[in-house]
Amino acid sequence: MYRVLLPVDHSESRARAQVDATAALPHASDEVEAIVLHVFDDEETAEKTTVQQTPAGKQTVELLRAEGVHFETETGHGDPERQITNHAEEHDVDMIILGGRKRSPLGALVFGSVSQAVILDSERPVAVTGSGASDS
Repeated sequence: MYRVLLPVDHSESRARAQVDATAALPHASDEVEAIVLHVFDDEETAEKTTVQQTPAGKQTVELLRAEGVHFETETGHGDPERQITNHAEEHDVDMIILGGRKRSPLGALVFGSVSQAVILDSERPVAVTGSGASDS
């Protein structure tokens, strides 16, 4: 089984791109298992809210189900980059598939990026999808 981690945030277009990338993997419906992760700001919200209760999480689960990709959902809280890399290690995933957002080089330099931090800090392969739209 090939395991992928799909960290979703509030963006439905990025979530769709993440599912598209997952479904495009060879034999996705037979050999891929996705872990859909949403990282909340605080522990209380993470404990009371499921991934499916967020619009992007709900869409991700529905699209994965329609593609026949096996999945599970998890929530975390706190620093997104740390939660993503920790979940990837804990679940021994083969790849992290992030939903990227369009930024200017200066914007990425000034504001930083969860995607950039995960790419630099993870020991796992990381794929960054385009969102198909200019959302932030």
